[in-house]
Amino acid sequence: MLSEAMTALAATGGTAVVQAASTDAWAGLRQRLARWLGRGNPQRENAELERLDQTAGERDIAGPAELERVRIRQEAAWQARIETLLESLDDTEQAQALEQLSALLGRRIPQGGVSAGQDGQAVGGNVDIRADRGSVAAWSMGSVTLGNLPRPGPPQG
Repeated sequence: MLSEAMTALAATGGTAVVQAASTDAWAGLRQRLARWLGRGNPQRENAELERLDQTAGERDIAGPAELERVRIRQEAAWQARIETLLESLDDTEQAQALEQLSALLGRRIPQGGVSAGQDGQAVGGNVDIRADRGSVAAWSMGSVTLGNLPRPGPPQG
């Protein structure tokens, strides 16, 4: 079973294939990805080149009404293809393949820990937020605005 990071990288790979298929970046990505998927086997590399060409061809002939459906199907297919290859590797080969795929896609694999950009929040574990005695506690992933809260009425009972 692949980790979330591996699955996310495979999804990024699937998206990259489909997005590049009709751009100037296609030739380079096509060649590098086929080499990566072929893992040093020329026959497998050629088979992957053919699959990649089929992807580009399907996108080229898809009409405007079906283009989104084709895109979704192809992204999922390439993600699955990448995941299958990663699952077939032992731990050492998998780590090496992930580094190669990450470099191929121009992405960095996080090496543990957490980080956040300017004004960001990063949590490396569980978050426990509590409020007591009528206070308000919140953790925001965006802006939060609080107005004056109404005072509670007297206890009834």
